Amino acid sequence: MSRLIPEEEYGKKPAGAFRQWMSGIRDPYLGNVEVKARVGQDENEELLKEHQEEVVSVIRKVHDVANNSQYILFRKFYKAAALICCLTLTVMLLVTVAYLPPVGSADNPAHNEVAAKYIEDGLQDTGAVNIVTGMILDYRAFDTFGESNVLFIATCTVLILMRNDKKKGKGSAEEEEHRDSFYEPKADKILQTAALILVPFIILFGIYVILNGHLSPGGGFSGGAIIGAGLILYLNAFGFEKTERFFTAKTYKWVSFSALSFYCIAKSYSFYTGAHHLESGIPLGTAGNILSSGLILPLNICVGLVVACTMYAFFALFRKGGF
Repeated sequence: MSRLIPEEEYGKKPAGAFRQWMSGIRDPYLGNVEVKARVGQDENEELLKEHQEEVVSVIRKVHDVANNSQYILFRKFYKAAALICCLTLTVMLLVTVAYLPPVGSADNPAHNEVAAKYIEDGLQDTGAVNIVTGMILDYRAFDTFGESNVLFIATCTVLILMRNDKKKGKGSAEEEEHRDSFYEPKADKILQTAALILVPFIILFGIYVILNGHLSPGGGFSGGAIIGAGLILYLNAFGFEKTERFFTAKTYKWVSFSALSFYCIAKSYSFYTGAHHLESGIPLGTAGNILSSGLILPLNICVGLVVACTMYAFFALFRKGGF
Protein backbone atom coordinates (compact mmCIF):
# COMPACT_ATOMS: atom_id res chain seq x y z
CA MET A 1 0.00 0.00 0.00
CA SER A 2 1.48 3.35 -1.04
CA ARG A 3 2.00 6.10 1.53
CA LEU A 4 1.31 9.80 1.17
CA ILE A 5 4.37 12.05 0.94
CA PRO A 6 4.56 15.80 1.44
CA GLU A 7 4.25 18.10 -1.56
CA GLU A 8 7.78 19.48 -1.12
CA GLU A 9 9.31 16.00 -1.04
CA TYR A 10 7.22 14.92 -4.08
CA GLY A 11 8.39 17.98 -6.02
CA LYS A 12 12.00 16.91 -5.60
CA LYS A 13 11.36 13.52 -7.20
CA PRO A 14 11.60 13.11 -11.04
CA ALA A 15 7.88 12.42 -11.41
CA GLY A 16 6.96 15.48 -9.38
CA ALA A 17 9.43 17.71 -11.25
CA PHE A 18 8.07 16.50 -14.58
CA ARG A 19 4.48 17.17 -13.50
CA GLN A 20 5.38 20.69 -12.34
CA TRP A 21 7.16 21.33 -15.63
CA MET A 22 4.14 20.12 -17.62
CA SER A 23 1.85 22.35 -15.53
CA GLY A 24 4.10 25.37 -16.07
CA ILE A 25 4.80 25.77 -12.36
CA ARG A 26 8.51 25.05 -12.55
CA ASP A 27 11.15 25.55 -15.21
CA PRO A 28 14.00 23.07 -14.68
CA TYR A 29 16.39 25.19 -16.77
CA LEU A 30 15.77 28.39 -14.81
CA GLY A 31 18.85 29.10 -12.71
CA ASN A 32 20.69 26.05 -14.05
CA VAL A 33 21.72 27.38 -17.46
CA GLU A 34 24.58 29.85 -17.66
CA VAL A 35 23.73 32.89 -19.76
CA LYS A 36 26.56 35.17 -20.85
CA ALA A 37 26.17 38.70 -22.07
CA ARG A 38 26.82 39.24 -25.75
CA VAL A 39 30.23 40.66 -26.39
CA GLY A 40 30.30 43.55 -28.83
CA GLN A 41 32.05 42.85 -32.11
CA ASP A 42 34.56 45.30 -33.43
CA GLU A 43 33.52 46.65 -36.79
CA ASN A 44 36.06 46.24 -39.55
CA GLU A 45 36.29 49.50 -41.45
CA GLU A 46 37.72 47.83 -44.54
CA LEU A 47 34.87 45.32 -44.72
CA LEU A 48 32.29 48.08 -44.24
CA LYS A 49 33.88 50.16 -46.99
CA GLU A 50 33.98 47.16 -49.32
CA HIS A 51 30.32 46.39 -48.60
CA GLN A 52 29.29 50.00 -49.28
CA GLU A 53 31.16 49.95 -52.57
CA GLU A 54 29.33 46.76 -53.59
CA VAL A 55 25.97 48.33 -52.76
CA VAL A 56 26.79 51.44 -54.76
CA SER A 57 27.95 49.30 -57.69
CA VAL A 58 24.73 47.27 -57.67
CA ILE A 59 22.59 50.42 -57.51
CA ARG A 60 24.56 51.94 -60.35
CA LYS A 61 24.07 48.88 -62.55
CA VAL A 62 20.40 48.36 -61.74
CA HIS A 63 18.99 51.85 -61.31
CA ASP A 64 21.41 54.25 -62.94
CA VAL A 65 20.59 53.24 -66.50
CA ALA A 66 21.83 56.46 -68.05
CA ASN A 67 25.41 55.94 -66.79
CA ASN A 68 25.53 52.13 -67.09
CA SER A 69 27.97 51.51 -69.95
CA GLN A 70 27.21 47.78 -70.19
CA TYR A 71 23.48 48.39 -70.46
CA ILE A 72 23.95 51.14 -73.05
CA LEU A 73 26.21 48.86 -75.12
CA PHE A 74 23.68 46.03 -74.91
CA ARG A 75 20.84 48.30 -76.05
CA LYS A 76 22.86 49.44 -79.07
CA PHE A 77 23.74 45.85 -79.98
CA TYR A 78 20.12 44.76 -79.49
CA LYS A 79 18.79 47.46 -81.82
CA ALA A 80 21.37 46.65 -84.48
CA ALA A 81 20.74 42.89 -84.25
CA ALA A 82 16.96 43.37 -84.40
CA LEU A 83 17.29 45.61 -87.47
CA ILE A 84 19.56 43.10 -89.23
CA CYS A 85 17.20 40.18 -88.46
CA CYS A 86 14.16 42.11 -89.73
CA LEU A 87 15.91 43.14 -92.93
CA THR A 88 17.20 39.60 -93.53
CA LEU A 89 13.74 38.10 -93.00
CA THR A 90 12.15 40.72 -95.28
CA VAL A 91 14.65 40.01 -98.07
CA MET A 92 14.13 36.24 -97.75
CA LEU A 93 10.36 36.62 -97.96
CA LEU A 94 10.56 38.97 -100.95
CA VAL A 95 12.90 36.60 -102.81
CA THR A 96 10.61 33.66 -102.04
CA VAL A 97 7.55 35.54 -103.28
CA ALA A 98 9.42 36.58 -106.45
CA TYR A 99 10.01 32.93 -107.33
CA LEU A 100 6.38 31.89 -106.75
CA PRO A 101 4.39 31.07 -109.90
CA PRO A 102 1.75 33.57 -111.04
CA VAL A 103 -1.63 33.25 -109.37
CA GLY A 104 -4.17 31.36 -111.49
CA SER A 105 -1.69 30.14 -114.06
CA ALA A 106 -2.49 26.76 -115.61
CA ASP A 107 1.14 25.73 -115.26
CA ASN A 108 1.14 26.03 -111.48
CA PRO A 109 1.99 22.74 -109.71
CA ALA A 110 -0.97 23.24 -107.38
CA HIS A 111 -3.28 23.12 -110.40
CA ASN A 112 -1.91 19.97 -112.00
CA GLU A 113 0.67 17.57 -110.54
CA VAL A 114 -0.14 17.83 -106.85
CA ALA A 115 -3.93 17.70 -107.09
CA ALA A 116 -3.79 15.04 -109.78
CA LYS A 117 -1.46 12.92 -107.66
CA TYR A 118 -3.78 12.99 -104.65
CA ILE A 119 -6.94 12.32 -106.70
CA GLU A 120 -5.62 9.70 -109.13
CA ASP A 121 -3.19 7.75 -106.93
CA GLY A 122 -4.59 8.44 -103.46
CA LEU A 123 -6.71 5.32 -103.22
CA GLN A 124 -3.93 3.09 -104.56
CA ASP A 125 -1.20 4.59 -102.36
CA THR A 126 -3.11 4.95 -99.09
CA GLY A 127 -6.06 2.58 -99.36
CA ALA A 128 -8.37 5.31 -97.99
CA VAL A 129 -11.63 6.06 -99.80
CA ASN A 130 -11.67 9.51 -98.19
CA ILE A 131 -9.02 11.42 -100.15
CA VAL A 132 -8.66 14.11 -97.48
CA THR A 133 -7.91 11.56 -94.76
CA GLY A 134 -5.40 9.81 -96.99
CA MET A 135 -3.67 13.11 -97.64
CA ILE A 136 -3.40 14.35 -94.03
CA LEU A 137 -2.56 10.97 -92.47
CA ASP A 138 -0.32 9.55 -95.18
CA TYR A 139 1.18 12.10 -97.58
CA ARG A 140 1.29 14.82 -94.90
CA ALA A 141 1.29 12.62 -91.81
CA PHE A 142 4.13 14.40 -90.04
CA ASP A 143 2.33 17.71 -90.49
CA THR A 144 -0.71 16.24 -88.74
CA PHE A 145 1.60 14.83 -86.06
CA GLY A 146 2.93 18.35 -85.50
CA GLU A 147 -0.63 19.67 -85.15
CA SER A 148 -1.38 17.02 -82.53
CA ASN A 149 1.77 18.00 -80.63
CA VAL A 150 0.66 21.63 -80.77
CA LEU A 151 -2.55 20.64 -78.97
CA PHE A 152 -0.57 18.79 -76.31
CA ILE A 153 1.86 21.69 -75.82
CA ALA A 154 -1.04 24.15 -75.66
CA THR A 155 -2.62 22.08 -72.88
CA CYS A 156 0.69 22.02 -70.98
CA THR A 157 0.95 25.80 -71.32
CA VAL A 158 -2.61 26.34 -70.04
CA LEU A 159 -1.84 23.90 -67.21
CA ILE A 160 1.18 25.99 -66.18
CA LEU A 161 -0.76 29.26 -66.29
CA MET A 162 -4.18 28.20 -64.96
CA ARG A 163 -3.52 25.32 -62.59
CA ASN A 164 -4.76 25.85 -59.05
CA ASP A 165 -2.45 23.81 -56.84
CA LYS A 166 -4.34 22.86 -53.67
CA LYS A 167 -1.11 21.98 -51.86
CA LYS A 168 -0.07 25.62 -52.00
CA GLY A 169 -3.47 26.93 -50.89
CA LYS A 170 -3.60 29.04 -47.77
CA GLY A 171 -7.21 28.29 -46.91
CA SER A 172 -8.47 25.78 -44.40
CA ALA A 173 -10.05 22.43 -45.22
CA GLU A 174 -13.53 23.93 -44.92
CA GLU A 175 -12.63 26.76 -47.31
CA GLU A 176 -11.20 24.26 -49.81
CA GLU A 177 -14.37 22.16 -49.60
CA HIS A 178 -16.55 25.26 -50.04
CA ARG A 179 -14.48 26.33 -53.05
CA ASP A 180 -14.83 22.88 -54.66
CA SER A 181 -18.58 22.89 -54.11
CA PHE A 182 -18.75 26.24 -55.91
CA TYR A 183 -17.71 24.56 -59.16
CA GLU A 184 -20.09 21.62 -58.82
CA PRO A 185 -23.51 21.72 -60.53
CA LYS A 186 -26.54 22.61 -58.45
CA ALA A 187 -28.38 19.30 -59.02
CA ASP A 188 -30.05 20.43 -62.23
CA LYS A 189 -32.40 17.52 -62.91
CA ILE A 190 -33.18 18.60 -66.46
CA LEU A 191 -29.48 18.85 -67.39
CA GLN A 192 -28.62 15.58 -65.66
CA THR A 193 -31.47 13.69 -67.33
CA ALA A 194 -30.55 15.10 -70.73
CA ALA A 195 -26.89 14.22 -70.16
CA LEU A 196 -27.75 10.64 -69.18
CA ILE A 197 -29.61 10.24 -72.46
CA LEU A 198 -27.33 12.21 -74.81
CA VAL A 199 -23.78 11.55 -73.58
CA PRO A 200 -23.67 7.84 -74.54
CA PHE A 201 -24.96 8.64 -78.03
CA ILE A 202 -22.54 11.58 -78.41
CA ILE A 203 -19.54 9.47 -77.47
CA LEU A 204 -20.74 6.59 -79.63
CA PHE A 205 -21.17 8.93 -82.59
CA GLY A 206 -17.68 10.35 -81.99
CA ILE A 207 -16.22 6.83 -82.06
CA TYR A 208 -18.10 6.15 -85.30
CA VAL A 209 -16.71 9.32 -86.91
CA ILE A 210 -13.17 8.35 -85.90
CA LEU A 211 -13.39 4.74 -87.08
CA ASN A 212 -14.98 5.72 -90.41
CA GLY A 213 -12.67 8.64 -91.10
CA HIS A 214 -10.90 6.81 -93.94
CA LEU A 215 -14.21 5.77 -95.54
CA SER A 216 -16.38 8.89 -95.18
CA PRO A 217 -16.07 12.53 -94.08
CA GLY A 218 -14.76 12.73 -90.54
CA GLY A 219 -11.66 11.42 -88.84
CA GLY A 220 -9.69 11.95 -85.66
CA PHE A 221 -10.11 15.71 -85.37
CA SER A 222 -13.88 15.67 -85.91
CA GLY A 223 -14.55 12.58 -83.82
CA GLY A 224 -12.26 13.75 -81.02
CA ALA A 225 -14.10 17.08 -80.86
CA ILE A 226 -17.42 15.23 -80.56
CA ILE A 227 -16.15 12.99 -77.76
CA GLY A 228 -14.67 16.01 -75.98
CA ALA A 229 -18.04 17.77 -76.18
CA GLY A 230 -19.69 14.71 -74.63
CA LEU A 231 -17.22 14.72 -71.73
CA ILE A 232 -17.80 18.43 -71.14
CA LEU A 233 -21.56 17.92 -71.11
CA TYR A 234 -21.19 15.11 -68.55
CA LEU A 235 -18.94 17.33 -66.42
CA ASN A 236 -21.45 20.18 -66.46
CA ALA A 237 -24.25 17.85 -65.46
CA PHE A 238 -22.61 15.74 -62.73
CA GLY A 239 -19.53 17.69 -61.63
CA PHE A 240 -15.85 16.95 -61.17
CA GLU A 241 -16.29 14.35 -58.45
CA LYS A 242 -18.15 11.88 -60.67
CA THR A 243 -16.18 12.70 -63.82
CA GLU A 244 -12.87 12.12 -62.07
CA ARG A 245 -13.89 8.52 -61.41
CA PHE A 246 -12.86 7.69 -64.96
CA PHE A 247 -10.98 10.78 -66.22
CA THR A 248 -8.23 12.40 -64.16
CA ALA A 249 -5.04 14.31 -64.89
CA LYS A 250 -3.15 11.00 -64.84
CA THR A 251 -5.55 9.60 -67.44
CA TYR A 252 -4.94 12.61 -69.68
CA LYS A 253 -1.15 12.30 -69.41
CA TRP A 254 -1.04 8.59 -70.21
CA VAL A 255 -3.58 8.73 -73.05
CA SER A 256 -1.93 11.71 -74.75
CA PHE A 257 1.60 10.41 -74.30
CA SER A 258 0.72 6.91 -75.56
CA ALA A 259 -1.19 8.24 -78.59
CA LEU A 260 1.53 10.67 -79.64
CA SER A 261 4.28 8.09 -79.10
CA PHE A 262 2.51 5.47 -81.22
CA TYR A 263 1.84 8.04 -83.94
CA CYS A 264 5.51 9.09 -84.06
CA ILE A 265 6.90 5.55 -84.07
CA ALA A 266 4.39 4.24 -86.64
CA LYS A 267 4.87 7.02 -89.20
CA SER A 268 8.63 7.14 -88.68
CA TYR A 269 8.77 3.46 -89.61
CA SER A 270 6.43 3.99 -92.56
CA PHE A 271 8.38 6.96 -93.94
CA TYR A 272 11.71 5.21 -93.39
CA THR A 273 10.68 2.17 -95.41
CA GLY A 274 9.07 4.34 -98.08
CA ALA A 275 12.13 6.57 -98.47
CA HIS A 276 14.37 3.53 -98.91
CA HIS A 277 11.92 1.71 -101.21
CA LEU A 278 11.42 -1.10 -98.70
CA GLU A 279 8.31 -3.13 -98.03
CA SER A 280 6.72 -1.92 -94.81
CA GLY A 281 4.79 -5.13 -94.27
CA ILE A 282 1.64 -3.16 -93.40
CA PRO A 283 -1.21 -4.28 -95.71
CA LEU A 284 -3.60 -1.68 -97.09
CA GLY A 285 -6.47 -4.16 -97.09
CA THR A 286 -9.53 -3.95 -99.28
CA ALA A 287 -10.65 -0.40 -100.01
CA GLY A 288 -14.04 0.31 -98.45
CA ASN A 289 -13.65 -2.11 -95.53
CA ILE A 290 -13.36 -0.83 -91.98
CA LEU A 291 -10.00 -2.62 -91.53
CA SER A 292 -8.23 -1.05 -94.48
CA SER A 293 -5.89 1.82 -95.39
CA GLY A 294 -2.93 0.49 -93.40
CA LEU A 295 -1.91 2.80 -90.55
CA ILE A 296 -4.56 5.44 -91.21
CA LEU A 297 -7.18 3.83 -88.94
CA PRO A 298 -4.94 3.57 -85.82
CA LEU A 299 -3.55 7.06 -86.52
CA ASN A 300 -7.10 8.42 -86.66
CA ILE A 301 -7.73 6.83 -83.27
CA CYS A 302 -4.58 8.45 -81.84
CA VAL A 303 -5.55 11.89 -83.16
CA GLY A 304 -9.10 11.50 -81.84
CA LEU A 305 -7.85 10.61 -78.35
CA VAL A 306 -5.52 13.62 -78.25
CA VAL A 307 -8.23 16.03 -79.44
CA ALA A 308 -10.84 14.70 -76.99
CA CYS A 309 -8.44 14.91 -74.04
CA THR A 310 -7.34 18.41 -75.06
CA MET A 311 -10.91 19.76 -75.25
CA TYR A 312 -11.81 18.37 -71.83
CA ALA A 313 -8.53 19.56 -70.29
CA PHE A 314 -9.03 23.10 -71.60
CA PHE A 315 -12.54 23.29 -70.17
CA ALA A 316 -11.54 21.85 -66.79
CA LEU A 317 -8.52 24.12 -66.41
CA PHE A 318 -10.38 27.30 -67.36
CA ARG A 319 -13.30 26.43 -65.08
CA LYS A 320 -11.63 25.09 -61.96
CA GLY A 321 -7.88 25.27 -62.50
CA GLY A 322 -7.39 21.51 -62.54
CA PHE A 323 -8.96 18.11 -63.08
